[in-house]
Amino acid sequence: MCGIFGIVARPGAGHSQAFLRRALATVMAESESRGKDSSGLVYREDGRYRVFKGPIRLSNLVRTRAVSGALDGALAAFGNGARRPLVVMGHSRLVTNGTQLDDVNNQPVIKDGIIGIHNGIIVNDAQLWACHADLKREHAIDTEVLLAILRKRLGVGESVGAALAHTDAEIEGTVSTALLFSDIPVLVLATNNGSLYTLTNGRDLLMFASEEHPLRVVADKLGLSSAEYPVGPLGNWSGLVVGLDDFTLQTFSYRAPDAAALPGARDDAPVLAIEVEPVDGGRGQLELVKDVAQIAVAPEAAANERLLEYHAERIARLRRCSKCILPETFPFIAFDAQGVCSYCRNYRLRNQPKPLDELLELLKPYRRVNGRHDCIVPFSGGRDSTFALHTIATRLKLKPIAFTYDWGMVTDLGRRNIARACGKLGVENIIVAADIHRKRRYIHQNITAWLKRPHLGMIPLFMAGDKYFYYYIEQVKRQTGIALNIWGINPLENTDFKVGFMGVAPDFQKKRIYSLSLQRQARLFGGVAGAIAANPGYLNSSVFDTLGSFVSRSVMPHRDYFHLYDYVRWDEQEIDHLLLDEYRWEKAVDTSTTWRIGDGTAAFYNYIYCTVAGFSEHDTFRSNQIREGALTREQALVHVAEENRPRYATIKWYTDVVKIDYAAAIKIINAIPKRYA
Repeated sequence: MCGIFGIVARPGAGHSQAFLRRALATVMAESESRGKDSSGLVYREDGRYRVFKGPIRLSNLVRTRAVSGALDGALAAFGNGARRPLVVMGHSRLVTNGTQLDDVNNQPVIKDGIIGIHNGIIVNDAQLWACHADLKREHAIDTEVLLAILRKRLGVGESVGAALAHTDAEIEGTVSTALLFSDIPVLVLATNNGSLYTLTNGRDLLMFASEEHPLRVVADKLGLSSAEYPVGPLGNWSGLVVGLDDFTLQTFSYRAPDAAALPGARDDAPVLAIEVEPVDGGRGQLELVKDVAQIAVAPEAAANERLLEYHAERIARLRRCSKCILPETFPFIAFDAQGVCSYCRNYRLRNQPKPLDELLELLKPYRRVNGRHDCIVPFSGGRDSTFALHTIATRLKLKPIAFTYDWGMVTDLGRRNIARACGKLGVENIIVAADIHRKRRYIHQNITAWLKRPHLGMIPLFMAGDKYFYYYIEQVKRQTGIALNIWGINPLENTDFKVGFMGVAPDFQKKRIYSLSLQRQARLFGGVAGAIAANPGYLNSSVFDTLGSFVSRSVMPHRDYFHLYDYVRWDEQEIDHLLLDEYRWEKAVDTSTTWRIGDGTAAFYNYIYCTVAGFSEHDTFRSNQIREGALTREQALVHVAEENRPRYATIKWYTDVVKIDYAAAIKIINAIPKRYA
């Protein structure tokens, strides 16, 4: 879930200070997109490792006087007849477990004489600590347990490779890591899902990064030939040991016996000191880590939850379609003499896949040889994209890269489920992290404006910032050289009512559930313009971000893509069975459904829709299932009665991270005139 990178250069090989400085600057700049919440660097001096880290983005960290001076000194010493290799590695963090405001949770993590940087999430860290009761947990970050178990295994005489292989066998989730040891003169790289790449000539220079692209940029900028300095993946469940005394390179597999032949701890090895120097960010940071499960059991939870309304009896009295369950408050709805709604009368079956052989034939030109990746899978970590990733990797026999755009509304639960799937499948996960502080500030501004003059048609503005997903997937395709992407969009998630509240009538003939014709776009923009004129608070610093979202989704060209569910039937029971039984998916504490549980926004806006209009996305989804013959009307009513219950813990998470006063916001929402008796 983060960007890790580093460089090892052998002295006397002729690499100039300017060359190494530029190589480091480039790989750091290209790695920062993986996470901007905190960062850290470590480098080796004679007799010690110096570690710098703090709750600031990497580009700011390296500009501080302490870090820039230290790097200058390290490069100068290397250029003046150094006896040992230059060793620098670093981390650009997207915060998951453990707040970045406590520096012990920032990377590099130090434990028992091991310095580790880790890209990924260990989802069973609590169970591992319980299984290894002899080990002491000191911090919240999940990386700590990896280092603790590794040291334990080294302590009983296992080699580095064997210890890593045995440790990884206990871990669930994703681990791509770089390790330095106070008592073993090696750098170790290892990954269980292939999210590590190297650039090396095998003699005197090695660089590594979480993705291939940063290293390609380094090679291009420094004029390194691909023949002499090839860039390649480390490979799933594989590792590389770099000898820091002699620049030897040894690869190993977690699943092969040769791991036992790699170096281990030596009683006669000199022990290097590890000195940690925190770097002050110089300004207060937004607390990014909010555990929804902990919010649910906090002392104030009961009182806060009582503020939420759920008028189940009043909502149950609404007139509903005699076929589906859409109520009379639904935008543009009309009922015929039999009580069937206009949405049912005009519905076209969507969950009717074409033969899979057609897709397999279409995929032939995109399949790549030599084990290279074939496609990008947009991966939110939700149930539909997880099933799609599984199907693409196991049934279509493609080699995918999962792409995630984290704009600050992916909860820790969502991130952990992403790690579960990618770790089990051995799939590389490329994450582009937005400037989360800025994105959340934009949401805060728009919710603040909305609360002054609530308008159901303006609620989608809260989610506008995530549409850059469409822009970045095209960028990732260019960076990786992969032409194809395959979407896992559920064909039953039609939420036309959101623009319906802005006066945009439904288009029953549209091909895709998310598409808007030019005529409907014009009507939508007219409605939005009117709402802004009535509430100028929307004219804030988020405007350009919102416009960019629209361009990314609706204007930019998108090529070479297919929709998996055009060829594979969407089946809720099959999907839930796979997620819960095979991937041991984590469910939310505040709802029984598996839908949108990793999305921090849905609980808040669905609360507004249900409280004011008597229905939510769940009603539209279940109605589509009825029309497809996948659910009876009676079953759907039972489902939505439960699914529309307010999700306190996730709503509170949302208001906390966007800095909206929870109680004040809920009281305003509750006071909006209801559209039902």
